[in-house]
Formats: sequence, structure tokens, C-alpha cells
Amino acid sequence: MIIALLSLLIYSFNSPGTLPETGSMVESTSPYFWINSGGKLILNGTEGQTIQGDLPKGDAWRTEYASSNPEDTDNGLHPQNLFRLVTKSGWDSFSEQASYYVAKDELSKSSNRDVSNGLLLMSRYRNDGQTLYYAGIRVDGTAVIKKKYQEKPGAFGTYFTMAQKQIFPGTYNKTSNPNLLPHNEWIDLKLTTVTNTDNTVTLTLYMKRAGETVWTKLLSAKDADKKYGTTPAIRGAGYAGIRTDFMDVKFDNYRLEKI
Repeated sequence: MIIALLSLLIYSFNSPGTLPETGSMVESTSPYFWINSGGKLILNGTEGQTIQGDLPKGDAWRTEYASSNPEDTDNGLHPQNLFRLVTKSGWDSFSEQASYYVAKDELSKSSNRDVSNGLLLMSRYRNDGQTLYYAGIRVDGTAVIKKKYQEKPGAFGTYFTMAQKQIFPGTYNKTSNPNLLPHNEWIDLKLTTVTNTDNTVTLTLYMKRAGETVWTKLLSAKDADKKYGTTPAIRGAGYAGIRTDFMDVKFDNYRLEKI
């Protein structure tokens, strides 16, 4: 099911097919989404998913990533280690939610497989992902709201942690305990991004686990000009989307709604 209005987007991933990664948003064949990392979004008729497991020999994405980013993708076996799904429509003050299902960890030797990996929602995405807010739950069991801001044209964005709290029990260890997030169950995340009348921006993260009917508020944070370094608050419309790291993940019930 797809509902696409100026104030509402609902996408249930139930039309079978594949959306491949492209080098730019205008090249994406979907009217709604752009895959800018991760190889492809697979639609199996009931849900969406990253690539699951190893790509076979001869697969074009395995060859591409073996050349362009062998470290993070295990020589091209797992492009899904860096999955980014971005909307093609811009959103200002809005609510965003999605259902996630962790099917498998990809325990890459990459130095970028670390505590910052997780199941995340992105908002006000700009500058090819160098400026944005994102929030979600991480493999170290914490919930987080972060800001990334490109302070100079052409530079990589600088990260700022706006709020963080332990949600799931356990002690993270990259080798012996690499992912404290629940596996093989659906987890719903919701992020609201709102520009206030004083030009500050408030972000609030919620979670709902399988069998629950009420959202649980996990974190809230407020951004203002020069609160995080010298960066301004990220105001105005930007793209939204989903990010996952070093996991095989399934998706359902993606929803954007203007506030």
C-alpha cells in the first residue's frame, strides 16, 4: 500500500520488486525513495529488506563494492553493512516512523563496525547526508539523538550527541557481545522533528515493541544556534529516511506525517 500526499506518506513495502542503489537521487526509479548506499532495497511482497547474507559470485553489487569499499562490505559480500534509504520528498516539522526486524548481524572486521551502529531514522537530511538529524537504537543498547553538520562546503559533517540513554541491558563488546538489540522481532521507532516558535528544534524518539500498543518515549533533545559547536539549528525542510549498519534488516510500515 502507498499513500502519498503533501502532508502524509505511508509505504508498506508490499509490492514485489527491487530498488537498486543509484549515484544520485534523480537517477532513482522510485518516485518516493533513493537508495544511496547498501546496494539495493528488496521488496518480497510483504516487507522490505536489505540484502540478506552473502551476495553470490558474479553479482554486480559484490563486484562494485569489492572495488569501492572492500573494508566496510567484507570485500563486497555485504553492501547492506551501510544501508541508507532516503525520501525524495522534503519534510519540515513532521513525524516519521518505521518497523525494523534484525535478522542477522554481519560481524565485519571493519573499524566502522562499532557502538555507533544501529537502527536509525533520519530527518532534515541535506548535503548528501553531511547535514542531518538522526535518532534510534544502537548496538550498545542505548537510544540516541544525534546531529551531523557540514561546517564547510565539501567537508565531512561533524557529529554531536544531543541525548543518549541505556535502553537494553548488557555490556557491549565488539567481539563477544556485538549487538544488544533484540533480534527476530519487530520493533517500531518513531521520531518527531519540530521547529519551535523561537527557532529552536525539538526532536523526540519513541519505541514500541511487539505486542505493545502504546508508544514509549525514550529521549528528547532541543537544538539551538551555537548550542553544538558553532553550528546553527537545522531548520526548514529536508529529506527523511532509514539507516542501518552491519546488520541484515527487514522493514515495514514506513510513515511520514506533517505536524
